[in-house]
Amino acid sequence: MARTSNKNIWVAAGDGDLERVMELVEGQSMSPNVPDPNTYTPMHAAASYGHLHVLQYLIAKGGDVNVTDEDGDTPLYVVEDVATARFLVEHGAIADHRNFEGVSPVEHLLEDFPEVATYLESLRSSLANDNSISPTLSPTHSQPSQHVQNLVSEHLTSSLMESVDDIMTRAEAEGRDPDAELRQVVGRAVLEGVATGYSMGTDEEQRGGAEHDHGPNGVKRSRTDLG
Repeated sequence: MARTSNKNIWVAAGDGDLERVMELVEGQSMSPNVPDPNTYTPMHAAASYGHLHVLQYLIAKGGDVNVTDEDGDTPLYVVEDVATARFLVEHGAIADHRNFEGVSPVEHLLEDFPEVATYLESLRSSLANDNSISPTLSPTHSQPSQHVQNLVSEHLTSSLMESVDDIMTRAEAEGRDPDAELRQVVGRAVLEGVATGYSMGTDEEQRGGAEHDHGPNGVKRSRTDLG
């Protein structure tokens, strides 16, 4: 059995090893926001692997949900599931943060983790329908680029078609009318489409967003080998 005492705080956070994280924070006075040589923090590591229990502890000990690495990326940029993204947002993470290259978490995650990107983009719609400014969204947020909108549209269309095919197959096998269920899934798709902003962006904003259309950062979501 591997000895957890040899793990540094970044590996322990990425492993979900709360006991070792607690030992380092409380016994060795290590900060939840301390960067490794690549400026990756324990907050980033725990978020990347979806260890909510570790994130909860780190936050209680002063962990910053908006701590940035050398690229200006916060822990939201490395999440891979909606539950972790929601947890961070509920604890104050800024959903439309822009890193040093002007890229938002939505744009960064859209290709590899479209469900997470869709959730974060839906927060923009919530803000638009609320007269108060949400603490998780900047009042100066910009519209997504056309490239982002197209990717979201393609993903939602594909998901809708899969749901329709599944409903039709089950309805035929069970000998029932699928109309009611189809109406529900189409209605949800329409609402989700509005939330993700199919029609967002004027021509001017599309030109301005083009500079953000690039591939993901190659060093993210990798477990650190230090230690």
